[in-house]
Amino acid sequence: MSARIGSISESATLAVDAKAKALKAAGRPVIGFGAGEPDFPTPDYIVEAAVEACRNPAYHRYTPAGGLPELKSAIAAKTRRDSGYEVEAADVLVTNGGKQAIYEAFAATLDPGDEVLVPAPYWTTYPESIRLAGGVPVPVVADETTGYRVSVEQLEAARTERTKMVVFVSPSNPTGAVYSREQTEEVGRWAAEHGLWVLTDEIYEHLVYGDAQFTSLPAAVPELRERCIVVNGVAKTFAMTGWRVGWIIGPRDVVKAATNLQSHATSNVSNVAQAAALAAVSGDLDAVAAMREAFDRRRRTIVRMLNEIEGVVCPEPEGAFYAYPSVKGVLGREIRGKRPATSVELAEVILEEAEVAVVPGEAFGTPGYLRLSYALGDEDLVEGVSRIQKLLAEAH
Repeated sequence: MSARIGSISESATLAVDAKAKALKAAGRPVIGFGAGEPDFPTPDYIVEAAVEACRNPAYHRYTPAGGLPELKSAIAAKTRRDSGYEVEAADVLVTNGGKQAIYEAFAATLDPGDEVLVPAPYWTTYPESIRLAGGVPVPVVADETTGYRVSVEQLEAARTERTKMVVFVSPSNPTGAVYSREQTEEVGRWAAEHGLWVLTDEIYEHLVYGDAQFTSLPAAVPELRERCIVVNGVAKTFAMTGWRVGWIIGPRDVVKAATNLQSHATSNVSNVAQAAALAAVSGDLDAVAAMREAFDRRRRTIVRMLNEIEGVVCPEPEGAFYAYPSVKGVLGREIRGKRPATSVELAEVILEEAEVAVVPGEAFGTPGYLRLSYALGDEDLVEGVSRIQKLLAEAH
């Protein structure tokens, strides 16, 4: 096995989800907080568009590797509508989900040894994709005291002569942190000043709550446009995780290079999935609003219940659908004959003793935390956290 591939670890979130599903299949009443996947079905009008596409012989053949022209145009229009960022179809590459978009963006811009600043807690895929592309991820750690937001001062302290890019994610997976417009502009201006590239992941753009507002970095800092790559997709907004449609928006030479790579790696995204995505991005956001209302309700419930546990501190997330509590106050205490010293060990105890699956903070670059997705039904959410409350109440 090559050293490059041998060094890449399995997706921790998918691994936890797979284990939870396997235990449920074996008859155990496991409740899973692992996968970031809306529990809602894909809206009917999107499904119907896919059904029609299946009947269209034009979609039974190869189509352009970079995406259906009509979908690329619709993504450009949707981007202008939702974030105020003016782009054209030629600036877009349609990919097999957001993960392929992220990898291809790094592969098209990084040379061996290039450093990428990655605010932590980070989504588990970012550092692995950077390494796979030959780059070096450099974590910049924030904690609950700042709402998991990194400062420009922290980024500057981590910058070296080898720094080429910074990853910017708002709303954030795994923390739900949302940067204000002022904070977003500050990061963007700092990156522009130092000639850095930025990869900004906007997959949770429509999932913000309370007074928080989404700000698109290249729209807020236009001078960054020629060194900014936006990745996005339909998975979270439209409950389409299994359809696997994402995209890159960026400078045309980068989009062209990434398209060349995709032409050899996968060719075009499934035409049926692209037709479904076309219906999604061309339509209104009514279905999204209904889902966001449910997520908001669950968000408030899970934060309240987690903060009722002695030794657990959970800031209120402002976006996405994740809670990221610190469990440092629980570690080292005895729970049913076990004394978990790490959040990995605590997650194992919670799964074994409470039959609840959570993802430990080690997967996101910050030990001492757990990630719980609240994109599951209200009853399961309350039951799952109640089990954790009951279990951790025994800690001594």
